[in-house]
Amino acid sequence: MTPTPVPAPAPVHWKLVIDSADPHAQADFWSAALGYTVEDNSAFIERLLGLGALPAAATVDFHGRPAFRDLIAVRHPEDPYDEERGTGLGRRLLFQRVPEPKTGKNRLHLDLHPGEGRRAGEVERLTSLGAGVLREVAEPSGAWVVMTDPEGNEFCVH
Repeated sequence: MTPTPVPAPAPVHWKLVIDSADPHAQADFWSAALGYTVEDNSAFIERLLGLGALPAAATVDFHGRPAFRDLIAVRHPEDPYDEERGTGLGRRLLFQRVPEPKTGKNRLHLDLHPGEGRRAGEVERLTSLGAGVLREVAEPSGAWVVMTDPEGNEFCVH
């Protein structure tokens, strides 16, 4: 008897969720840092407000359009998105408001790879956007700069 082949699992859709004191400022920083697009959920929010399904207190004005008060995402500009909701369907970072401050080292971080010979310029650009430099690392396996975003979350530039 031939065993029944087990189908390969479907790829899992995911997003990276980052706790934040100010999700909208983080979205502005990371969209500029990565060349991503801040998601525009305004049409969806306006529809929810009109239906009475979302209280006005759950929204804020973000660059002249309504946005969710406690979360906002950025997405890769070439990835698909749900036009009705403005929600990305590909590479995304979602920033969610949390009441507690960051207290320790990240257990997960982003590595940015600007390309050969471009690390110093990228570090300078990110610093001008509000990032900080923690340290420069040079090891036999490579060199990179450990940085922090405006809320102190660590990331590396290789």
